[in-house]
Amino acid sequence: MTEVLRRGIPGMKSVKDMPVKQDMPPPGGFPAIRFGRRIANTGPSGAFVFGVGALVIGFGFYKVGQTNLETRALKAEVKAARQTLLPLLQAEEDRRYVEHKKDLDKAEGAIMKGVKNWKVGENVYNNGKWYPPVTSTLPGSTPYS
Repeated sequence: MTEVLRRGIPGMKSVKDMPVKQDMPPPGGFPAIRFGRRIANTGPSGAFVFGVGALVIGFGFYKVGQTNLETRALKAEVKAARQTLLPLLQAEEDRRYVEHKKDLDKAEGAIMKGVKNWKVGENVYNNGKWYPPVTSTLPGSTPYS
């Protein structure tokens, strides 16, 4: 092993015989290193950020409240319009039902003309109550065709 590490020095018998080569500072020494805890002011304080956040959230709540008032007013307007139109729509539906009922009674009379004691248009439940007509059983289906 020592023959490989000779480095041009004849007669070296051990690694310990190698000359010591140590890095040293330059003459006069290294320049001084300036260090210190100088943290620059990099932004607003925590209290300022908290205050701005509180103002933004407060303004957001205000806008939500104003939007809720507007929405409530619009819904009340739509409800009033529907309540105003309801009697007209109900009258139209009643007229349509009466015409359909007349057609049904005519068809019932033609179908049941040979049955004794059959009264056309009589309530089939025989309990004396009046039930409103079921005009539609499925969404989108027309009640009277």
